[in-house]
Amino acid sequence: MSGSALIDRFDRHVRYLRLSVTDRCNLRCTYCMAEDMTFLPKSKVLSLEEMAFVSKAFVALGVEKIRLTGGEPLVRNGIVDLANSLSQLDGLRELVMTSNGVLLDKFADDLVAAGVSRINISIDSLQPDRFKSLTRFGSLDDVLRGIDAANAAGFKKIKLNAVILKGVNDDEVLNLARFAVDHGLDISYIEEMPLGEISSHLRSETEVTSGSIREQLAADFSLVESSFNDPAAGPSRYLSVANSDTKVGFISPMSNNFCASCNRVRVTAEGLLLLCLGNEHSLDLKQIVRDNPGDLDGLKQAIVDSMERKPERHYFDPNDITITRHMSATGG
Repeated sequence: MSGSALIDRFDRHVRYLRLSVTDRCNLRCTYCMAEDMTFLPKSKVLSLEEMAFVSKAFVALGVEKIRLTGGEPLVRNGIVDLANSLSQLDGLRELVMTSNGVLLDKFADDLVAAGVSRINISIDSLQPDRFKSLTRFGSLDDVLRGIDAANAAGFKKIKLNAVILKGVNDDEVLNLARFAVDHGLDISYIEEMPLGEISSHLRSETEVTSGSIREQLAADFSLVESSFNDPAAGPSRYLSVANSDTKVGFISPMSNNFCASCNRVRVTAEGLLLLCLGNEHSLDLKQIVRDNPGDLDGLKQAIVDSMERKPERHYFDPNDITITRHMSATGG
């Protein structure tokens, strides 16, 4: 079980782990969470030591990149200590994070010092009232302050993530791109995924494809093929904005299925190894770790065996919510 041992039935090599450190969040984005959420009790959440142990197993099996996610990872007590522990794993090439940015002004310097090299910051609107509506009670100023703090802290790269919804924020595609270019940031536009029941809108009525977003951008920007190529990268397909340092990514789970090149798995805060974002195939790592404390080889073997159950692809349908877990519980 040495090297890149995580190879599924379709000859896809898993090199990328998305580790959710909490299902809790300090925002309630309408596409991500229901207005009234029930969160996991502490006993059902992996401890930081268990997360480090699980991560050690994945890195020993060839995972090169770990992304810390949530919920909002910065609301988890001890997150900087966990980052410091993971960044020292022999064989891990990159430790990164996705955050909503609200607490980044407090954590950015410590995260860089702990070995987090890049950070993605979610921002779906640059209009304060709309931002508050989309997040139910968030303040845009908090996120903008977090972006400034991240820039000052010296992350190797900062990328914005924007979920675009028809009739909600699709008129901000260009403004978000201009903001990214003006601040020397990358940006990814994300198609909404039908995960979990929500009451704020019908997903079939808010669909916006990556193709239509690219058409909007072409009106103001010259987009050229990007030389960016990372074997452990996620699903974004990048173009470069001419005469700038900005790359524009498109994450297209609805309109352009990217499963053939899938190289990632997720571990939820409660220790479920999710083999596919759009399916319920999973393995309870928490039970394995707690039933067999310290048994790294046993954990590694269970993870290797689970690759046989990784499905070929997802089948998202905005009219059919078959995956009842919300994105916050899945790990963003």
